[in-house]
Amino acid sequence: MTPSVVVDILREAMFLIMLIVAVMVVPSLLVGLVISVFQAATQINEQTLSFLPRLFATLLAIVIAGPWMVRSLVEFATRLYANIPFLIG
Repeated sequence: MTPSVVVDILREAMFLIMLIVAVMVVPSLLVGLVISVFQAATQINEQTLSFLPRLFATLLAIVIAGPWMVRSLVEFATRLYANIPFLIG
């Protein structure tokens, strides 16, 4: 196994992780931004007001994109295990 192969595997794994995390975090960030603008406009300074909508947005994103996330991880692991003989030899 050459260093370039290891770097390619790590690059692909890191990209997959970043993509999966982005799918979960971006909806929460957008909902938080909308609620923050609403709080600034109405001058409501309640920290707990934005927690529940952000939680629901994150859970909804996980429910909607969950099958895709699991399928992507399983495909990556399957490809990695299938290529073990080629990577070692």
